[in-house]
Amino acid sequence: MNRRDFLRAGAAGVALAAAPFAPAFADTKPLRAGLIGCGWYGKIDLIRLLQVAPTEVVSLCDVDKKMLAEAADIIGARQTSKKKPRTYADYREMLKEKDLDVVFIGTPDHWHALPMIAAVEAGADVYVQKPISADVVEGQAMVAAARKHKRVVQVGTQRRSTPHIIEARDQVVKEGKLGKVGLVEIYCYYHMRATENPPDTDPPDYLDYEMWTGPAPMRPYNALVHPRRWRAFMEYGNGIVGDMCIHMFDMVRWMLDLGWPKRIASSGGILVDKKSKANISDTQSATFDYGDLQIVWQHRTWGQADDPEYPWGATLYGDKGTLKVDVHKYAFTPQGKDKPTLTGKALFEYEKYPEDKTEKDLERHVASAVRGHVVDLLKAIGTRGKPVADIEEGHISTASSILANLSMKLGRSLTWDSAKQQVVGDDEANRLLMRPYRKPWVHPEVS
Repeated sequence: MNRRDFLRAGAAGVALAAAPFAPAFADTKPLRAGLIGCGWYGKIDLIRLLQVAPTEVVSLCDVDKKMLAEAADIIGARQTSKKKPRTYADYREMLKEKDLDVVFIGTPDHWHALPMIAAVEAGADVYVQKPISADVVEGQAMVAAARKHKRVVQVGTQRRSTPHIIEARDQVVKEGKLGKVGLVEIYCYYHMRATENPPDTDPPDYLDYEMWTGPAPMRPYNALVHPRRWRAFMEYGNGIVGDMCIHMFDMVRWMLDLGWPKRIASSGGILVDKKSKANISDTQSATFDYGDLQIVWQHRTWGQADDPEYPWGATLYGDKGTLKVDVHKYAFTPQGKDKPTLTGKALFEYEKYPEDKTEKDLERHVASAVRGHVVDLLKAIGTRGKPVADIEEGHISTASSILANLSMKLGRSLTWDSAKQQVVGDDEANRLLMRPYRKPWVHPEVS
């Protein structure tokens, strides 16, 4: 019995809350895995796979030679075989081998679409970080490619696999304790926008900046670009709405079983910090209109959070009570009460995974959520079904965030036709659903 047959046959017995996933694989060959984008969250996601299932990381790809070498050392030391993975500077060369069961994608946002589509074309299942795309048509093409090639694609919106948030959904929302929910506020008040204004320089000799830029517009290299701080520029992502709003918006959609919003409206801009090179908004609000339910986003990268206990989270208002949720905790307060009656906290699993305590750059409160998300992916691979954060769900949350940015840019609300995947009666907005690609890269289309 090969790996795929085993996964397919045995998945029914694998539960998310099951104790170690690994014993189910005791008599099978390890999953063959690869990673494209070996920076911060790429390694975090891949290491969680090593923790929950027998895995041989076969190949790694990055355009930063130093980052790639460091990742090869870390992964080689972590995996059972102690073998260093093969390393590549070009994901296309890595995928030519067609020897991977699963590919993880942890690149900057502007590099999610092309590698994901190439990976499913190469026969691999995929775990791709959020947001799935930098424009709406990219997301449409990614969904189409996953379906065409019958691949399982999990999106890294791991709030759907966060133990205490699952508890809040099941014990509060699903039990009807909120009553009728008419308003949800989602928000981020982290001072996370770059405020520096460093000079442009030549890129370091260990970075292939031409390949790093890829289909995005070519900007002069700047220390704000790499590593990790590329989020300062709209050329590579979708600002704080695309980075932070998508997590909370996706979480609320999952908790309340929501699909596409009917209308999206947003306003804001760079209202306070006008000195930095960063071109993402420092202040923005957005309304995702579901008719009798409004989801309202706000971020400020200055000032104080409305509730310092919840600087990045969601507040669900029902006529029977209020639920506050973030990545660390939740609290439900019934109507008329002044204190929560149900609370929960993030799950730490140091007894089972003591290495979490020392892993560099790991968000420790999120480790259990990523493990659960990876196990959910493996279950879906086994059944050939859809994971909890299926690529289509990722597309809805990503595209809605992109539409909020387009609304702010255009200065008007947008009505979305989810069947036609177009803005109703707005040719200008529809032209902006697909950004231009820098040559020689070719923008993917639905096929």
